[in-house]
Amino acid sequence: MPRIVKLIIGALLMAIGVVWFFQGIGSLAGSPMTGVSFWAFAGVVVFVVGLFALLRGLKGHPTSQDG
Repeated sequence: MPRIVKLIIGALLMAIGVVWFFQGIGSLAGSPMTGVSFWAFAGVVVFVVGLFALLRGLKGHPTSQDG
């Protein structure tokens, strides 16, 4: 998977994880997810997966276009 894709996916997953966490703890209102502790837990898990993908993208070596 290209490095930029890992970075984008990682950042998106981290953002989703943060939103889910704050909805789960009740800080972001206006959703059926608000105040449901499952979403706080799921948010942490998704954030960690996103962080792992982001770090893999940062750590990866750029591929050579020359072949």
